[in-house]
Amino acid sequence: MEVDMADGSAESNNSVMCQLLDPEGTPLEASMYLPQTVGPKELQQMVNKLLKNEEKLPYSFYIADQELVIQLGDYLQKNKVSVEKVVTIVYQPQAVFRIRPVNRCSSTIAGHTEAVLSVVFSPDGQQLASGSGDTTVRLWDLNTQTPMFTCTGHKNWVLCIAWSPDGKHLVSGSKSGELQCWDPRTGKPSGNSLMGHKKWITGISWEPAHLNAPCRRFVSSSKDGDARIWDVTLRKTVIILSGHTLAVTCVKWGGDGVIYTGSQDCTIKVWETTQGKLIRELKGHGHWVNSLALSTEYVLRTGAFDHTRKQFSSPEEMKEVALERYNKMKGNAPERLVSGSDDFTMFLWEPSVSKQPKTRMTGHQQLVNHVYFSPDGQWIASASFDKSVKLWNGITGKFVAAFRGHVGPVYQISWSADSRLLLSGSKDSTLKVWDVRTQKLKQDLPGHADEVFAVDWSPDGEKVASGGRDRVLKLWMG
Repeated sequence: MEVDMADGSAESNNSVMCQLLDPEGTPLEASMYLPQTVGPKELQQMVNKLLKNEEKLPYSFYIADQELVIQLGDYLQKNKVSVEKVVTIVYQPQAVFRIRPVNRCSSTIAGHTEAVLSVVFSPDGQQLASGSGDTTVRLWDLNTQTPMFTCTGHKNWVLCIAWSPDGKHLVSGSKSGELQCWDPRTGKPSGNSLMGHKKWITGISWEPAHLNAPCRRFVSSSKDGDARIWDVTLRKTVIILSGHTLAVTCVKWGGDGVIYTGSQDCTIKVWETTQGKLIRELKGHGHWVNSLALSTEYVLRTGAFDHTRKQFSSPEEMKEVALERYNKMKGNAPERLVSGSDDFTMFLWEPSVSKQPKTRMTGHQQLVNHVYFSPDGQWIASASFDKSVKLWNGITGKFVAAFRGHVGPVYQISWSADSRLLLSGSKDSTLKVWDVRTQKLKQDLPGHADEVFAVDWSPDGEKVASGGRDRVLKLWMG
């Protein structure tokens, strides 16, 4: 494809001065004149050539957060974009694999005798765990779609569950404040309950596999105002993170080794994890912080596992592969954090760079219940009690689109592994799948008899699980 470089020789009526930028805003080459007839295909060839990619990689292209799916000239005309100024086109690498949208319920599994409060797939996508108000954790066999183990031992509602990134442990936290570690291969507890918290557990997050393998440490947050770091081998608390003046509502263990805690005291605290020292405080919210998400969360959750289903011979190999995946995902940019609050707003932070928020994200009409970065870090989705799901640019925090269709508060969201589809579960008893490119509803999934509290899209992209007040677990397929 011939491209006229900006030497003034291009005739302005049939070509446009454009600047190609990567998602972080770094220009690829100088501005250049592009013919109005170029579309995504030609741009993709061009970017691969300019980046000297050995293998041809898939890219998508965005002008002002709108995906370019037609010829450049048609797009500019349709969206009344001025060609007096340089048109910036952001190129984003796409996942090489594509996830099929889920469109049918493949099984409805009874077993829990109270509401299902959490559902989480293992990092390799091969196992599924659920936690319930009936005080049990259940492990499900995804091949036969039947219950495999019922893990008993909690005396109160199981509020949250989390898999270690190497898939070897599952930890659950209850309303009475105790934690239990399970062996997913047997469904048996690996030792006694972990006691220490005085009130219920609000969050659990594991130390990333690229920092430590085999996985041993996780952090829990509680309504008692503390977060605790536990070692599953020593079976005890190794560090207590105290300093919040009210309940800690959420916790994330970041890829660069620090822990983030969000609290009802309106602050987010950042802790180092060797002694548990407070590094910095992120202030800005006017009400409770409800939810935190990291731009690297998907690779932290999946560690060394990807869609190729590769098996690993040693923890060292796992750690190496996890580090490679983390570095590739993160690139040269700092890890980003997004927080959602009862004050109806969200903040985007780069905590390693500044304690000031990068941007304040407004638009929700009610509290923001759940925030989540897409696996590639390019998007942020937020779920709110205002019945909407909103989509934001994951790098700038700029508002992109509102997904409307739910008729009740949206409780939880989850992304497909290729970052193209978003799933939401609501009080209105439905799940919905949204298409990021068209910014429209892709699939409506009714079927639950009551509120949907928990949804998860398996990391390998093949299945969706949901659970809620009707006590059943549903599996959905493409």
